[in-house]
Amino acid sequence: MIPGLMQDVPLLTTAILNHVEVAHGRTEIVSRTVEGRIHRYDYAGLAARTRRLARALLRLGVKSGDRVASLAWNTHRHMELFYAVPGLGAVLNTVNPRLFDDQIVYVLDHAESTVLFYDRTFAPLVDRLKDRFTTVKTFVLMSDEDVHDAGAIGALNYEALIGAEDDGPLAWPSFDENAAAFLCYTSGTTGDPKGVLYSHRAVVLHGLAAGLASAFGLTAFDVVMPCSSLYHATAWGLPFIAPINGCKMVFPAEKMDGASLQELIAQEGVTFTGGVPTIWTMYLDWLDQNGQTPGRLQRVIIGGSAVPRAMAETFKRRYGVQVLQIWGMTETCPLGVVATPTPSVAALGEDQVDEIIWTRQGRLQFGIELKVVDDDGNECPRDGETSGSLLVRGPWVVNRYFRKEADAVNDDGWFDTGDIATLDEHGFMRITDRAKDVIKTGGEWISSIDLENIAVACPGVKIAAVVGVPHPKWEERPLLVIEPHDGRAVTKAEVLAFLEGKIVKWWTPDDVVFAAVPLTATGKIDKKTLRAQWGGHLTGG
Repeated sequence: MIPGLMQDVPLLTTAILNHVEVAHGRTEIVSRTVEGRIHRYDYAGLAARTRRLARALLRLGVKSGDRVASLAWNTHRHMELFYAVPGLGAVLNTVNPRLFDDQIVYVLDHAESTVLFYDRTFAPLVDRLKDRFTTVKTFVLMSDEDVHDAGAIGALNYEALIGAEDDGPLAWPSFDENAAAFLCYTSGTTGDPKGVLYSHRAVVLHGLAAGLASAFGLTAFDVVMPCSSLYHATAWGLPFIAPINGCKMVFPAEKMDGASLQELIAQEGVTFTGGVPTIWTMYLDWLDQNGQTPGRLQRVIIGGSAVPRAMAETFKRRYGVQVLQIWGMTETCPLGVVATPTPSVAALGEDQVDEIIWTRQGRLQFGIELKVVDDDGNECPRDGETSGSLLVRGPWVVNRYFRKEADAVNDDGWFDTGDIATLDEHGFMRITDRAKDVIKTGGEWISSIDLENIAVACPGVKIAAVVGVPHPKWEERPLLVIEPHDGRAVTKAEVLAFLEGKIVKWWTPDDVVFAAVPLTATGKIDKKTLRAQWGGHLTGG
């Protein structure tokens, strides 16, 4: 080997901040705050406040490698933490507030976070759990100074903290690009949450790749609003992807209802946004009920669970908005695939393009390898039909969970996602189910995802969830749980009539029940809870 003669510059998140301050310093950042007001500044302002925050962290005694936790929504203050904490060589532990109390305590203690930044919304939660946190020594309330309440824990005020610091030039430290930057925990639906420790290198490479035309295709003309929560896998990387490409950013705080989203989308000219399907179900229903349109919105990325076809059709046919399905997970930083067309797909015609884009989670992107294997570990053909366990590997895929001794990958570096999927000749991947959610009936498999996607298109249905429940003859049979839109009446007969002709007969649910559908901490349908609630429904148990 002969070594190359190029500069050895580490890939660090501070490089993104430095770049956007110089190249797009006047590009606006708009944020709703938890106090309800709208905060406006620009990337130059972000960089200045981030330097102040970094100096404040140093004054609090934060050192390289320390974990700093956040319990916060999608706001400009949370964005500042995204750059200040890793910029010092420390690690930002973004805590999901939708976890159970015991899980939140576990995450903070397992991470050994020493400082906790939290929004006013979570003050009652922090007050309730403060005596159970064994490592947190400093609490910082992320609020305006005039509404600050230190509470029993004597929390510092975020604005006062950074206001006391100088925003002049700061020599950000340089260190190995493989140093940890973010610690994100899985939702813990089975067992304790597991920590995924993102490196600077992984975050920067992910940010570069996700902005490519084959993926999100962002430019400096885009206005980006992340509606996936920043505490969940760094909100799909948008706090880095958008600045790399010079995009205006809009933060909705915790206001994810249709009216609040529409206010920002229309007033700020949002062109690109993303979130889980439940958000867009409510948003589309609000648009329909109020006779409004999504303004300049062009693209919506939807992940977390499969996109209902009816949702994609409504966005495109009624509003001219393109839906891009994505698939990823906390363990993939999180982007894995994006459903964007290729020439080979376009040659099939518009109807077939829609069919592929709306029914596949996405296509292969540079940086992530995918393969599907059978029960014996043999690779399945890429024919779009043969399903098996989905494996991934790449420079932003987990290798080992935090504080675990064993690697999370096999000897060849492949990580088992727990998903059942197919791959086709065009490079598109389709999730057919989670391995634990496949319904096995009389030796045959039923895809709960496919059933849900069809059922949710039934008029009046807000959320459709399908779980396999024990059956005395067939081992398992599908049960359909429907949560209607508010004020809408839907009957079992209407739902079954809607399904007729759209599915094979033996897929027909044995019963349809109407109830609130529980969601996980990341906004997905909580199948574990549903199985516990309805497990004896067909057997009388």
